[in-house]
Amino acid sequence: MKKQPVLITNAARSQSEQLRARQIRYVTMMSARAGCLILGAVLVSVRPPLLPLWLILCAAGMIFLPWAAVLIANDRPPKSRANPAASAAVGQQRVLEPEAAEAIKQRTIDVEP
Repeated sequence: MKKQPVLITNAARSQSEQLRARQIRYVTMMSARAGCLILGAVLVSVRPPLLPLWLILCAAGMIFLPWAAVLIANDRPPKSRANPAASAAVGQQRVLEPEAAEAIKQRTIDVEP
């Protein structure tokens, strides 16, 4: 069994990991929709008691699940409450003096001594 590495950072998951998780949720929900369709077909052929109720439930699943799957697949992960300053800093803009902006453009960092 493969061990999961210990999480030592509070960095967000990568975009590719988030996309993969959303794809898995979407495929799972659409598979449940296909299951509702197959179950509805089987119920029609078997004709169990309360058939109309079962067919209504299957139809509701076939209508609701695609809508929910698209909403969930397109949803981004929630913002973290652990670092509210980071989300507030994104919306702030600093206005620099022209001299300060020029000094930042001309700053050079040299790695070699």
